Amino acid sequence: MKTPGRFPLDYRLPADHFTTALRSDVRSGLGTTPRTLSPKWLYDDRGSDLFEQITLLPEYYPTRSEQEILTERSQEIAELTRAGTLVELGSGSSRKTRLLLDALSVAGTLRRYEALDVSAAALEEACLAIDRDYEGIQVTGTVADLETDVPLPDGAAPRLVAFFGSTIGNFDRDQRASFFRSLAAALSPEDFLLLGADLVKEPGTLVRAYDDSAGVTAEFNKNVLRVLNRELGADFQPDAFEHLALWNEPEERIEMHLRSRLPQTAKIPALGLCLDFTRGESIRTELSCKFREETLTAELHDTGLTVRRWWTDSESRFALLLAAPQARSAAKKSDAPSVHESPGGKSR
Repeated sequence: MKTPGRFPLDYRLPADHFTTALRSDVRSGLGTTPRTLSPKWLYDDRGSDLFEQITLLPEYYPTRSEQEILTERSQEIAELTRAGTLVELGSGSSRKTRLLLDALSVAGTLRRYEALDVSAAALEEACLAIDRDYEGIQVTGTVADLETDVPLPDGAAPRLVAFFGSTIGNFDRDQRASFFRSLAAALSPEDFLLLGADLVKEPGTLVRAYDDSAGVTAEFNKNVLRVLNRELGADFQPDAFEHLALWNEPEERIEMHLRSRLPQTAKIPALGLCLDFTRGESIRTELSCKFREETLTAELHDTGLTVRRWWTDSESRFALLLAAPQARSAAKKSDAPSVHESPGGKSR
């Protein structure tokens, strides 16, 4: 290990971004019906800690499934991409990223790690740990809001852009299209996108993953009301709402809601809002879209990206896909076709 040094943090957000964005989202989301909030407001320090607990719960399979694929495929990904720069969108704890860092380091191609996250604190923690543990890799971080900007850094080519955790599922179809187009425009012909995607499966399994028996997800969901109370002087009573996880079959997505247990009024003085809730009225706090191979592949193709590899875990619950800009894919038609595999090399 090396002694942690200083690494640059590029702030792409104005100083008042958090306050301005929160006020705008709350005013537009709660000031109309049906009421909604962006899932990004779930992740203050307490919310992030609760989510880390969720990833360890027996019902919550996505983290384990994605880690299984990465454990099995990181060396192959390193060989396919020969990445000189690894860019991680939404740095989080960067646990899974270490599997890629190790594989790319062994391959001898990696020169730089760049993390992007809306949270400067999370970004600094992740970058410090990687800067400490990986000798000879330049570590940098960018504070950015991926909903509005994806500032891919310059770096040693080719770049491998990793977006883990099926976070893409928090975007609806229009948001995904905009996000993918931005990425396709920013990627050079030699670059790659590595994307985690949770798959459509039996609804009971999905609902249990978002409504665990220990109640951790319920506390995680209610925590957003505490964020509004703290940041905007609101007077929400979290225990006056119940956590719901619902499977929306037509849209093929899980929705998390907070449903009012009784008629009540909540005030948000900072915005001059007075919100009347009927019994049973809800706030949608998160959507988590689930995917099928054919539809996600088509979405990517329509926005300028072609899937080159598609891997699943041993139970085909989660997918990790490698995509490239279409200009590169057209030039590589002589390569092996896209491969669809689960760990152990079993084609499906």
